[in-house]
Amino acid sequence: MMIREHYPVMYKEVIEWLSLRNMKIIVDCTVGVASHSSKFFEVLDKDAFLIGIDKDGESLRIAEDRLSCYFPRYKLFKEDFKNLDLVLDQLGIEKADIFFFDLGISSYQLSDSQRGFSFSKDGPLDMRMDRTAFLCASDLLNYLSEYELNKIFKKFGEERFAKRIAQRVVEKRKYAPITTTYQLTSIVSESVSYLGSNRIHPATKVFQALRIVVNRELDSLEIGLKKAITRLSKGGRLGVISFHSLEDRIVKHTLREFSLRGEVKILNNKPLTPSEEELTVNNSSRSAKLRIAEKL
Repeated sequence: MMIREHYPVMYKEVIEWLSLRNMKIIVDCTVGVASHSSKFFEVLDKDAFLIGIDKDGESLRIAEDRLSCYFPRYKLFKEDFKNLDLVLDQLGIEKADIFFFDLGISSYQLSDSQRGFSFSKDGPLDMRMDRTAFLCASDLLNYLSEYELNKIFKKFGEERFAKRIAQRVVEKRKYAPITTTYQLTSIVSESVSYLGSNRIHPATKVFQALRIVVNRELDSLEIGLKKAITRLSKGGRLGVISFHSLEDRIVKHTLREFSLRGEVKILNNKPLTPSEEELTVNNSSRSAKLRIAEKL
């Protein structure tokens, strides 16, 4: 499959605000296909070491190839970033100077119809970041009750028409299992068809909700952030790019909690957003928010 380049969202701002040029141990907690990490290496000192973590083994294989010219200045791990402490322990590293999280889905993942992340491509309703995980999105759609589906769409997708969509899912699956992205997209579109034109595709929030639950993303984020702050060196920095309000709320509240304890200083009370220049070349970054904190 042709690999589509994943534009590293706000990478210039990330490099500047994390003060990367002066840091020695960098942990990219969502290394993906190494889009940000490859930019990091352009400015890092020769003695800096980068640790890349990701649950997606397929993305990691691409990252390994892209970063190979910098070997042995990096090491990649197939792991959930909620276990970043275990990764550091394995390397014998107590503290790191940088922890970076980009919580978005990569263009590589979206472009592969077999992954099931995109409603614009027909494929199996998978949505697993880690393809070895047990449950996929179709399992949730076909076996959960109407009440449980409604709760998922409402809580994790903030979907206004969650109840209507859940009812339609349960009605449709009586006749045939819901197993493809186009099936789900059609069900959602039928459920909210009277809305007319909208800024986002009507299936966006439902796909988001299922992906979050399949991968337990919000639980991992809260755990991973707290561990990262704990393992951050004095003067080290934490950067997080989030793409929807559920993620940003967790990041904001976690940083505020550690700030009130006097453990970190929040460097930008108002999150940074993409420049107009970036939006012209990467419109998918439009909802991105970057928050930065420094360890005291």
